Parts: sequence; structure tokens; C-alpha cells
Amino acid sequence: MSTIQPAIKPFQVAAAVIGNALEWYDFLVFGFFTVIIARLFFPSDTQYASLLLTTATFGVGFFMRPVGGILLGIYADRRGRKAALLLVIALMTIAIAMIAFAPTYAAIGVGAPLIIVLARLLQGFSAGGEFASATAFESAPAQQRGFYGSWQMVGQGVAVLIGAILGTVLTRSLTPEALDGWGWRIPFLFGLIIGPLGLYIRRNLDETSTFLQSRRSSTGGQSSGSLLASHVKEMFACLGMVVSGTISFYVILIYIPTFARTQLHLPLDQAFLAQSIGLACEVVMIPIFGALSDRVGRKPVMIAALVLDLLVTYPLFSWVSASPSFGALLTMQIILCSLFGVFNGPDFDGIGRAVSDTRAFDRPCHLLQFAVMLFGGFAQFFVTWLLQATGTPIAPAYYLMFGAAVGLLSIVFLRECARDAELLVTDLVEPTAA
Repeated sequence: MSTIQPAIKPFQVAAAVIGNALEWYDFLVFGFFTVIIARLFFPSDTQYASLLLTTATFGVGFFMRPVGGILLGIYADRRGRKAALLLVIALMTIAIAMIAFAPTYAAIGVGAPLIIVLARLLQGFSAGGEFASATAFESAPAQQRGFYGSWQMVGQGVAVLIGAILGTVLTRSLTPEALDGWGWRIPFLFGLIIGPLGLYIRRNLDETSTFLQSRRSSTGGQSSGSLLASHVKEMFACLGMVVSGTISFYVILIYIPTFARTQLHLPLDQAFLAQSIGLACEVVMIPIFGALSDRVGRKPVMIAALVLDLLVTYPLFSWVSASPSFGALLTMQIILCSLFGVFNGPDFDGIGRAVSDTRAFDRPCHLLQFAVMLFGGFAQFFVTWLLQATGTPIAPAYYLMFGAAVGLLSIVFLRECARDAELLVTDLVEPTAA
């Protein structure tokens, strides 16, 4: 039975996108400075061992995301979504302060990495409760869900872009000694400063009638197990799409500066500059192809992006590895980031619709968080291990191609939803990339 949706408010969209960007900036900026954090907090006899420890610490944060999703979801049910959103960003601000002011290993020994691990666990807990952007998109017009839903992913893209721009500025303006001494803390201090801004923005987010109505509905007492059993196809479609998106996100958008420095031996400032330009291309592509998916359908757009990924990823990594240069890295990142933007345009609504169809994931589509944790949170760890195990700098391409293949297989089971007559509740969807 369809319902009349209220007009979506531009401020709600802007507030949700900005709040989402601030939240994910705090969570993701750690990944950009892996090379430096490895030296300062996880010293070892070899760079490989230090990188493994640091990338594992980045992944540790994801262990807490399902826990945070469940507990903060319960808190939101009892106290309201706005209260939960304010708590989320407050916890994230505390965590990033711990990293920003953490003494290094040289200062306090083993206590230094323990502080970093604890901060990442707290960040993971708060990130598990992140659902701000859906607040604005539940009321999107049925014929524009792809466009409005794409702004969920724009927020994440902006978060990564801010981190990359800061990395570019710092690595181009500071000496290596200054960068190791204090410069690396600036991006985290920036995250600490913007915490109050995020709190202000989220205080102005409204609860939507769709969200309130969904919380009054129930599944009629049917168990989660029986619901999952009756929707196996939809469950695997969702999981497969999450695996595909999250692999691309954490390899293409987060890991590449580390790859460029350690494998291509390019200056870190060049790596960040190439990353910033590529990310800007991704952010532009997302709403364009979100809007296009409203006209041609979600599946054709996502299939085209994944097929092109499979065709170009290996040649691009081979070319860049054989002839490492700023120009080659920039070209690769523009292509890969743009294709990821194409994929992300319709992705939020496509997966959201599959989740809503099943209703099996009704609080816990937190099952999807485990896929994000395993394939995304530890993507940098897996790629670092692959590089050592295979002895070839092309190894990241194998992981990316695996993700694209899983995504293509999953799309076969994904229902086309661009022309659905009414808006279904998608607020429970875990963003596929992050």
C-alpha cells in the first residue's frame, strides 16, 4: 500500500551529506597515514611487518561495527534517532582525540599502539551506528531515488577527498622530519575541530514519518532465521554487492597512497595529489549516474561499471607497476575512481531495495557489517600480505577483480527497482563501501 511522501527538504540532504562526510572522515583518515603511523607506533625490523601491524589495527575497528550497530540501534529505538546520531559523533570525536594526542612508541613503548587500538575500537563502535544520511533519503520522490540516494555515497567520497587533500598539502609543505614529528597529527586535530560542527548539523536533522512508521511495524513474530531461509537469493545478492563495493572502496580510495609509496616508490605528496584528483572525479560521477539510473535502471549502470572494472584493472596496474610515474598513477586513479563513482551512483538504492524486500535484515542488516568488516576493513591487510606472498606489485589488481566478479554475479539476483511505484524504507542499509 503506497503512502504519500512529504517533499524532501534540501537542508535535510545537505545536513545528512555533510554530517556523514564528517563522520566517515574521522573513521577513514587513519588509512591515509598508514605509512607514517606504522613507523611511529608499530616499529619493527622490516617495513612489511610494520605495515601488517598497522593495517591490522585499521581493520580491528571493524570488529566493533556490528556491536555498535546493534547497541546504538537499540539506543535509537528508545531515545530517538537524533539522540543516537549525536552520541555517534561524540564518541567518534573522543576516539580521534585519542589518536591525535597519542604518544609515540619511542615515548611510552607498548602503551602507544594500545592507545591506537583502543581508539580504533571506539571508532568502529560509533561507525556501526552511522545511519544519518538515510534520514533525509527516506522521503525521496519515487522517480528520483537513485539521484537522492547517491548523495549518501557523495558524503563518503567527500570524507575521503578531504583526507587526501590534507595529505597533499602536508606532504608537499613539510619536511619528512616535521611530518613524522608533528605534521601527521594535523588531519586528526582537524577531525577533532570539526566535531562540534557535526554535532550542530545533526541537531537540525528531523525524524522522518517513514522512519517513525517503520519503527511501529513488526514482522508478525516470524523469526529472523525463517525470514532469512525464505529470502536466500536476496540475502546473497546484498552480501555480494557489499563485498564488491567495500573492496573497491578500501583499495582504490584508501590504500593507493600506501601502495604508491611502498611499491611504486613515488613521493607521498604525488600519491596524495593523484588520489585527490581521482576522488574529485568520483564525487562528480556519483550523482550523475545516480540520476541516470532513475531513467535506465540500477542494474545496467552497475553492470557497466563492474564489467569495465574487470577489463581495465589488470592492464592499469601492470602499466603503472612497469613504468611508475605521477602521470601513470594519476591516469589509473582517474579511471578507477570514476568507475567506482559510476557504480556508487545507483548502489545505495539498489541494495537498499533488496534489503527492504526481504525484511529479513530488519534490525540487522548488521549481517552486512560482517562483510564490510572482513573484506573492507582488512582489505589493506590482505593486499599487503598478497604483495609479499606473490612478489608482484600487481597483487592489488587480483583483489579488485575478485570484488568486481562477485558484484557481477550478485547483480544477477538483484531485483531492478528503478521504477517501483512507492518508496520502501531503506534506513537500515549499511553503506556498501564503508
